[in-house]
Amino acid sequence: MPRRESQGPVRMERVALVVPEQDRQRMLVEVARSGAVELDLPYAPGSGAEELEKAAAAAIVSGPSAALAGWMPRHAISALAAAIAPLGGAVVPLSRPRWIQPPTMLDGGARVSRTLVDTYGTVPYADLDPSRLAGFAYVLMFGMMFGDVGHGAILLVAGLLLRSGRIKVLAKLQRSWLFVWAAGLAAMVFGALYGEAFGPTGLVPVLWLDPLANPVPLLVAGLGVGAFLLAGAYAMGTINRVREGGWGYALYARSGVAGSLLFLAVGLLVWGLGTGTGVLILAAAVIALGALVFIFIGLFIEAGGGATAIFQAVIELVDTVIRLGSNLVSFARLAAFGLTHAALLMVVWNGTTALWAPDWRAAAAILLFLVGNIVTFGLEALVAGIQALRLEYYELFSRIFQSEGRPFRPWSPDLSPTASSITAGQPTAEPAIHSIPAERQLP
Repeated sequence: MPRRESQGPVRMERVALVVPEQDRQRMLVEVARSGAVELDLPYAPGSGAEELEKAAAAAIVSGPSAALAGWMPRHAISALAAAIAPLGGAVVPLSRPRWIQPPTMLDGGARVSRTLVDTYGTVPYADLDPSRLAGFAYVLMFGMMFGDVGHGAILLVAGLLLRSGRIKVLAKLQRSWLFVWAAGLAAMVFGALYGEAFGPTGLVPVLWLDPLANPVPLLVAGLGVGAFLLAGAYAMGTINRVREGGWGYALYARSGVAGSLLFLAVGLLVWGLGTGTGVLILAAAVIALGALVFIFIGLFIEAGGGATAIFQAVIELVDTVIRLGSNLVSFARLAAFGLTHAALLMVVWNGTTALWAPDWRAAAAILLFLVGNIVTFGLEALVAGIQALRLEYYELFSRIFQSEGRPFRPWSPDLSPTASSITAGQPTAEPAIHSIPAERQLP
């Protein structure tokens, strides 16, 4: 697959399918078999023999020829052209109307992580596909909030079990094994950094910091991870704005060059204040002022100009600044929920050690340890999963995407009975040809 298509939606071509008028149905059989064309039809496509007749009747007839317009992947044109050539048909590329957004078809890779994007919305045709990066960001955030070597190992083993397919009840989740496995691995890495293995049991040494003993550095680290992910979101958002409307559009966009510069200014300001470097503070002020001016101009133009537009642009400009700060602070939950996980497990471990004695209380201690870890695992896995998803959607995707695309829906009804009779050369009832309304003219 071309590199461009691996980074974004598959390249689409606007085409006209032209064939002798009497061979419309036979051509449509080949189109259905290919599953590669989204036809422009004046109705919602169905299935069965009647769908073949309805689509044939919707064709534009001019003299001895009939044509249907639609979208299809550029790489599939030659195969379909070869399939309909024996019928005297051809696939004719058409110019793409500027006011129509091509449908989005993504390549077959990154299927599991793409679920994160698909539940948010369809990737616009002009944008990059962020699925793989979104999967990485999700796993990273989950691991930081769910840091424990023992709990992470359970997830890792669960991922391998899903891959094996031995648990029939979970067969439908088999393709998600890599996602679960990666989340478990990330949790194990952060658990090793925290020195957590089913709590502060001492099974693993603290490689970085004890969360409960050093909450402030952990909080700073959470904000640092958030800044890193936001920088990536701004970079991808800028690329998407350029692809959507060119550099002129990207320059004034809040999720484009102007927004990225404002984010850079915040980073320089924090750096300057933290190190007491006046040059960095001055540079931050200059960059922030320029970014705010560009954002205001973009908001003013977007509002339509005039006195009302000035008022609206000022309000949205203030909202932009406040939202940037709140979005960055939102990543403090990476540390907060990591602390919660560690605190719950510490309570369980302290209760276990308090109960432990070389008598019947040993059984109670073991039961407390097992039940406490099971409850904490289930609760924290749910919370960390939801919070990572929340950060992905509201803080990251809101900058990557400005609009929503529409999915590619190929015309591929089930034509089995009809198709076999047509390809075998048996006569079929020719659908009645209705007059073609004006809007059915070829673009």
